[in-house]
Amino acid sequence: MEDKIEDKIDDRINKKIKDRTIDRSKDRSIDRSKDKMIDRVQEDMNDKSDKIQDKLIIGGHAFHSRFILGSGKFSLEMTNAVIKNGGVEMATLALRRANVGGEENILDYMPEGITLLPNTSGARTAEEAVRIARLAREIGCGDFVKIEVVHDSKYLLPDNYETIKATEILAKEGFIVMPYMYPDLNAARDMVNAGAAAIMPLGAPIGSNKGLCTREFIKMLVDEISLPVIVDAGIGRPSQACEAMEMGVDAIMANTAIATAGDVAQMAAAFKLAVISGRMAYLAGPGRVLDKRAEASSPLTGFLQD
Repeated sequence: MEDKIEDKIDDRINKKIKDRTIDRSKDRSIDRSKDKMIDRVQEDMNDKSDKIQDKLIIGGHAFHSRFILGSGKFSLEMTNAVIKNGGVEMATLALRRANVGGEENILDYMPEGITLLPNTSGARTAEEAVRIARLAREIGCGDFVKIEVVHDSKYLLPDNYETIKATEILAKEGFIVMPYMYPDLNAARDMVNAGAAAIMPLGAPIGSNKGLCTREFIKMLVDEISLPVIVDAGIGRPSQACEAMEMGVDAIMANTAIATAGDVAQMAAAFKLAVISGRMAYLAGPGRVLDKRAEASSPLTGFLQD
């Protein structure tokens, strides 16, 4: 009797083990199928994007990708995978992570051909931003620089006035200056006059993932500023990146939205596709909106006649 009971227990255990093995096999198969599907979608959208021949021009340099990566919150090991999955051609670089001669240097994890965009993170005045930018160029990071001047420690809002000062100094020294700014039309015009190569208005407070809180102000910049408008800070979802691109902004920068995702590499791919979709929709010209009436999607006359 006891032997029979033990045999039944063994059979149940073996069946559970077998079922779990099958389940794991199914999970792996699903993951592989999902990866293949993402690859096919990316290839198809890349083909369509290439046919449009729509390039982002910043400071005389051309880029196919309109998705710029902020790399500050990633582990060094994840940087390469995120850049690859996101189709990124430009990535920010905090100077404190460029540990030249040290054991951990983010430059060692950047794929070949990536345009580095050093930022002046930590600067509280124009003078500090200028000093950081010069140092970045000195260690070989190139002429691109993202100006960040922030002395508000709670909301981390950029100081537009100090940013304009830093932009003017660095533009005269041959830097390709991309100032991060609060979306104010008058300040944006001053940055253009100071020699900026693009402007980077925030969508929401940095790191908040709240999306396009400054939507209406960004629309003004798109309409009035002739330089590339790149939404930086606050974008929390691929759908928000797509919406911004549909509005006519020229590019998106994202960091926290990807770094805090469950699957970082896959979220980078999602942002890539969202940016491409939004740009294609903008170029296609979105359909009209009816406010006070409806319109049938099929004709209401003619189809009942002989």
